[in-house]
Amino acid sequence: MTDHTAHQNPQVSTWGAFRATLKRDLLVAFKRRNDLLNPIMFFLIVVTLFPLGVSPDPVELSRISAGVVWVSALLASMLSLDNLYRADYEDGSLEQLLLSPQPLYFLVLAKNIAHWLISGLPVVILSPLLAYMLYLPGEAYTTLVLTLLIGTPVLSLFGSIGVALTVGLGSRGLILAVIVLPLSTPVLIIGAKAVTDVMFGLPTGSHFALLGAILALALSVAPLASAAALKISVN
Repeated sequence: MTDHTAHQNPQVSTWGAFRATLKRDLLVAFKRRNDLLNPIMFFLIVVTLFPLGVSPDPVELSRISAGVVWVSALLASMLSLDNLYRADYEDGSLEQLLLSPQPLYFLVLAKNIAHWLISGLPVVILSPLLAYMLYLPGEAYTTLVLTLLIGTPVLSLFGSIGVALTVGLGSRGLILAVIVLPLSTPVLIIGAKAVTDVMFGLPTGSHFALLGAILALALSVAPLASAAALKISVN
């Protein structure tokens, strides 16, 4: 059953529509190789440029490594956000999505998960390699990966709200940054602080609790806010 049929057939279950939307977005992303590779390449380039621009000294790089990886992850996520709804808006399939009899929360959530699988998960997988290049101490690797694993879905979910609000605008780059950065900055600060605290032997339980709470909040609120913003933008 195709995703188009899933959107039109009222007999399709919510779970079926969710899976069809997720599968459709992943297939579209893999067909557009540039959209798939650009955020990953951007993440790699930004991180690898820091030793050249700041200092090749291992002590200095080790001290800033957590912040470098987290800032690069945020910028790579923002670079890929514009693709979340733009193509669907331009070819009219976004209107079909909004007319679906299925709850928009789950359809938007499926698109957000697809965006994270495409742009966030590769960042999590590549982060240990780049952390090694930045001389991150070995005891901080697990914390870095876990904070990115919890934090990068939040970047996709909160970013979805900004993209949904600006999808109908012709020039939206600066507006998108103004909307998304204030929402994403707490995740960036907490994630980088957790990794830095591990390097100094400090406890990180409170940081993970905060990240988990933000992720739960984002999962609860962001798809609903994005769906409402999409309706406003399309109308």
